[in-house]
Amino acid sequence: MDPNKPPYLPRPPGVPDVPVARGRGLHADESLLGRARGLGVSADEPSVGRARGLAVVLEEPWVGRARGLARIADEPSVGRARGLARIADEPSVGRARGLARIADEPSVGRARGLARIADEPSVGRARGLAVVLEEPWVGRARGLARIADEPSVGRARGLARIADEPSVGRARGLAVVLEEPWVGRARGLARIADEPSVGRALGLAQIADEPSVGRARGLAVALEEPWVALAEPVAGTGRGLASTALDALLFPYVRGSPGLGRYKPLSVAQGMEEEEGGRIGRARGLLHTSQEPVAGKGRSTALFLKESEPLGKSEHVDTSEVIPCLQEEEPPKVQADDPGPGSFLLSMFRGMGIEQGRPWGRGAATLGRGAVGEHKDVQSVVPPVVSAASEAGDAHYYAGGFAGRGLSGVGKAVGFPAGRGSGAPLIPKEIPVTPAVRPPKAEPKMEAGGKPLQKVGTMGHPVSIASNYVPIRCRNEAVFQYHVVFTPNVESVSMRFGMMKDHRSTTGDIMAFDGSILYLPKRLEEVVHLKAERKTDNREIDIKIQMTKILPPHSDLCIPFYNVVLRRVMKILGLNLIGRNHYDPRSAVVLSKHRLQVWPGYSTAIKHTDGGLYLAVDISHKVLRNDSVLDVMNEIYQQSRESFKDECTKELIGSIVITRYNNRTYRIDDIEWDKSPKHSFTMADGSETTFVDYYRKNYGITVKELDQPLLVHRPKERSKPGGKDLTMHINVSVEQHTHSLKQLLHNISTSQEAVKELSRWGLEISSDILVTQGRTLPMETICLQSATFVTSPTVDWSREVVRDSSISCIPLDRWVVFYPRRAADQAEELVSTFGKVAGPMGLRLARPVCVELRDDRTETYVKTIQSQLSSEPNVQLVVCIVTGNRDDLYSAIKKLCCVQSPCPSQVINVRTISQPQKLRSVAQKILLQMNCKLGGELWTVHVPLKHLMVIGVDVHHDTSKKTQSVMGFVASLNSLMTKWYSRVTFQMPNEEIINGFRVCLLAALQKYYEVNHSFPEKIVIYRDGVSDGQLKTVELYEIPQILKCFETFPNYEPKLVFIVVQKRINTTLYAFGGNRFGTPPPGTVLDHTVTNGEWVDFFLMAHSIRQGCGFPTHYISIYNTANLTPDHLQRLTFKMCHLYWNWPGTIRVPAPCKYAHKLAYLSAQFLHSEPAIQLCDKLYFL
Repeated sequence: MDPNKPPYLPRPPGVPDVPVARGRGLHADESLLGRARGLGVSADEPSVGRARGLAVVLEEPWVGRARGLARIADEPSVGRARGLARIADEPSVGRARGLARIADEPSVGRARGLARIADEPSVGRARGLAVVLEEPWVGRARGLARIADEPSVGRARGLARIADEPSVGRARGLAVVLEEPWVGRARGLARIADEPSVGRALGLAQIADEPSVGRARGLAVALEEPWVALAEPVAGTGRGLASTALDALLFPYVRGSPGLGRYKPLSVAQGMEEEEGGRIGRARGLLHTSQEPVAGKGRSTALFLKESEPLGKSEHVDTSEVIPCLQEEEPPKVQADDPGPGSFLLSMFRGMGIEQGRPWGRGAATLGRGAVGEHKDVQSVVPPVVSAASEAGDAHYYAGGFAGRGLSGVGKAVGFPAGRGSGAPLIPKEIPVTPAVRPPKAEPKMEAGGKPLQKVGTMGHPVSIASNYVPIRCRNEAVFQYHVVFTPNVESVSMRFGMMKDHRSTTGDIMAFDGSILYLPKRLEEVVHLKAERKTDNREIDIKIQMTKILPPHSDLCIPFYNVVLRRVMKILGLNLIGRNHYDPRSAVVLSKHRLQVWPGYSTAIKHTDGGLYLAVDISHKVLRNDSVLDVMNEIYQQSRESFKDECTKELIGSIVITRYNNRTYRIDDIEWDKSPKHSFTMADGSETTFVDYYRKNYGITVKELDQPLLVHRPKERSKPGGKDLTMHINVSVEQHTHSLKQLLHNISTSQEAVKELSRWGLEISSDILVTQGRTLPMETICLQSATFVTSPTVDWSREVVRDSSISCIPLDRWVVFYPRRAADQAEELVSTFGKVAGPMGLRLARPVCVELRDDRTETYVKTIQSQLSSEPNVQLVVCIVTGNRDDLYSAIKKLCCVQSPCPSQVINVRTISQPQKLRSVAQKILLQMNCKLGGELWTVHVPLKHLMVIGVDVHHDTSKKTQSVMGFVASLNSLMTKWYSRVTFQMPNEEIINGFRVCLLAALQKYYEVNHSFPEKIVIYRDGVSDGQLKTVELYEIPQILKCFETFPNYEPKLVFIVVQKRINTTLYAFGGNRFGTPPPGTVLDHTVTNGEWVDFFLMAHSIRQGCGFPTHYISIYNTANLTPDHLQRLTFKMCHLYWNWPGTIRVPAPCKYAHKLAYLSAQFLHSEPAIQLCDKLYFL
């Protein structure tokens, strides 16, 4: 048996399965059961459950020793407590510490400080027990049953004295003497045949035909065994144990049971009938409070309070249908006098950290935690009842208990301080029939306690804002969703539509179908089977329609259905669906000279926002070629027959093609020259068919050119868009944009068929776009070295930044300029202009070393630069002047200067410096860029938050390795936001981004400490490249991993704000006034109506727009422990948009995000490896 896996024992019929908690198995011939910590292995002797601190007894059986005991020869020693004196010729079993010697009596397990009781075997008394005459057994140890005519075995601490009864009281982990009843075995004891097994600990074997009463955690009951359940109030039940009063009430779970949960009545020996108030299995060592009988609260159990004192409460638990429980009975109250100042009990509990008046039974560690999460001991509401399943080692409970987790290893005699309980309350007033558990909720977002999110700011000036959102009203009561399966499979979606139309008598005239999901306003049978015939091969198709959901009209699950209805409306208007957008081929603009045509169209999406249901509409254009791929191949063949395949590869690989039979676009990844449409392939069902037959059967297309090669498209995982996408936004004016939107709404409202289709589903689209109120944030102040100024309405300070000195300028003393021979004049003119404009900008330039190259080959550049850097290792900057747009040369230079020989570099195209009238302005911008790359600081804005770190993260795909992506990471290092730390990590598709992020974050925190001699108190992360569908993943996975990074540094718990940045959105903003639409000013923010109801989010347009519409950026705060208000988030984000030093103005995204994008792009497109660490504190990638 695997000692790490719990055994599963048989259970009686009708009783739920209870997994056994972890226990340690038996070793052959040497049963090392229940050893405490630090015991040595005794030779040839079973060491069972030793208690801590026992003395050495010669010639005695040593069973259940505590830790640190010496080896006893040839005799087992059973359960002596620490500090016992030697008893001659007597079996000393389980004495507690500090007991006096009792002559001629077996002194077994007495607690410390007990008085001598004459003529009675004092076995197992707990410490500090009061004497109660003629009283039932109160406070027995965990899991002991009532035994007739037997000594009282297993009393716990705090037991009352019982006259005329032997007090046996074995401690935890003690073995029992043969020929004695096995009562209250400790954890991990072996099975003894022919003995009643009462209160077994975990890991014991099943004993048939024995009464199993009060077993410890997770043991199932034996067949034909009494099942002890919750028939009575249990004061101090042990872990997972219940109590019974031997009543005759019925329990509905067990057929024919006379008692609650009992399989058959317990047998009670003659003369030992159960007395009133008798209790089984009370926990040890608990004290009562002055007002309530809180006696004996055990781990993972509850106690009965007064009727007016409700039991505890568990969070995130569903209640279900309940049945009445048995009448509760109060446990007997424990009477105790108030101990005086000199009381031994008071001194003892003060030594344990418990003061008088403290509510005992509370405040322990979170033990007894089950799958439902953490539960407290005493709450104010009756707990809902759950059935929780957890990992191995977590027990279940029946009829009102919570799962309790194992606390220690086998035989460890480690307990809690007296009176301390843990776990959750037990025994509710009602028992559920079908309990259920709700998964625990994730960490709170910005607001806690279920309050509405405070997401609307107040700073700035109000302004009327219009948007491309159109209100939608929904008057439907319910929508029925069905899943449709075609057998055998039908690939063509149009064929599926046709087959469904043939069965309108069943589905009705009103339906929405996307190929697999069917939406109807009427309810069908649960499963409907229909028959259809495929016209291409006359094969019979079975159609299975199965109902999956009933959707309320305003459910988020209805959004896909509403979009299906919208696609039908767009089709009614004559628009073709290509990709995700709809285009109008009737209004196509043909450019014959270029063999192109432009289709105008719309991108549409129905969204559920804070303001309700809206239709988001935007303008889109599709640019198509008039000729086919085969036409392009024929033309290439006519021009270059010898290199036909190579030219086709260069021309076609990476292009986007559209297939007219399904209006889908594909990227050409490869060309299969050795295959043709006559080749066969394997279908999903295992059958083989040729491409010719496939297109004929599924799309009704006859392929004429049978010898043409095949184009290969490799599907990719969903990621952010990339590549040569033919879809683009035409930069039309605001008036043209709004006119197109209104024209679409007019077409919908005037089309009777479209209106009828919408009304069938209870939808009504407004004829006007949304007009609401936004705000414009205050303009920021730009700070230079000795000058400050407020930005203009156009947020452009290109003149000021070259007129005054930057914050810090790095003297450029050793730099080299490389240029080809034919660009010598331009190079000399550029260096001369540098000297003229550097002074006013605060830059100090020395004369560079000019190196003329004999040609402009890549090898010439690389070898010459390597030679120069080797001869002069202290070069500060490398400037290369190149001719033409040559990515191979640019990549070679950057790879050399960023990876192999780290040195900041500047590559300048000769065309940029060929116009004399613009040379001065160009030289000024280049000098600013060069100063950044050397570590200089250009400008900043005032950020009032102190000890703040701002981080930007973006991801780009590596062009050389299609399966690899690159993450750029940039973090601020000072309060001025002028020092930055950058890193790059490469990762595979299945690798989480957080793995590389963790390395970068720890390195940035260490660098921040080196610069500031302290860690940042607040960290704001701007994360780019996250879609709406990934927000929950980031919240539940990435953020907890980030928080774990902080644990690397002792006592470091910074405040964290995590903001997702989305710039590829379809939201458009317009300034509205006087019934006219215009371009909104920079700093326009909209934080209501069109925002997401689940998050604190806002739309900000930080940049200036000279022509066209305003495309804002969407910011979503998914984590905020810094308690930054919406105003703080919006102002901080707007400030960060001012700090991109490659542009003297505001940009669409915060500067750290833009820096991270530039770094990731450089590494993925040109470097294909991680840059040298020596450059991490410079903006070398600008």
